[in-house]
Amino acid sequence: MPKSLTALIGFFTALLAGCAGTGLPPLRGVEQPVDLPRFMGDWYVIAHIPIDLPPLVTEAEAFNGVESYRLNPDGTIATTYRFLDGGFDGKATVMEPRATVANAPVNSEWKMKFFWFLPAGDYLVLSVDPDYQRTIIGVPDRRWVWIMARTPTLPPAEYEAMVAEIKAMGYDTTKLRLVPQQWPAGAVPQGSRSQ
Repeated sequence: MPKSLTALIGFFTALLAGCAGTGLPPLRGVEQPVDLPRFMGDWYVIAHIPIDLPPLVTEAEAFNGVESYRLNPDGTIATTYRFLDGGFDGKATVMEPRATVANAPVNSEWKMKFFWFLPAGDYLVLSVDPDYQRTIIGVPDRRWVWIMARTPTLPPAEYEAMVAEIKAMGYDTTKLRLVPQQWPAGAVPQGSRSQ
């Protein structure tokens, strides 16, 4: 079997898997409703337990990671994840999956579809602050997680509080990687989809 096909199968097997091996029940999205229009726009990836499934997809050396959301007229969510691979001068990587809300009107559990020929994976809004400035995104089996904010950096106390939050959810925080962010003053992510 070609390596790319093996990686593709492995990626979606992992994405669709439950919590086998963790001994913990699968995570669910937050119970309080997520205001989708407020959630749209750009989110800087502050830290993550990265997806690392080469050669198909890896964000293990992502720099300047930004996830952008745009609400489509049909209710789906256009998603763009951009980062530089390996350094601030690295090659730009762009992923553009489309999400469908799976638990309306709460809106905290999405089905994220990367390729038309494969099933969508679970994508959970695990936390969002009242001002929609910080969020935690994860998957049911705790394999991956993303700490994101509207700004490229967070004060240390806020970051540590978010790390404690994901640890309480059952994540292995020793696997967290800080995503380097370096933007010129006043710069916005290229191709921003903010509303």
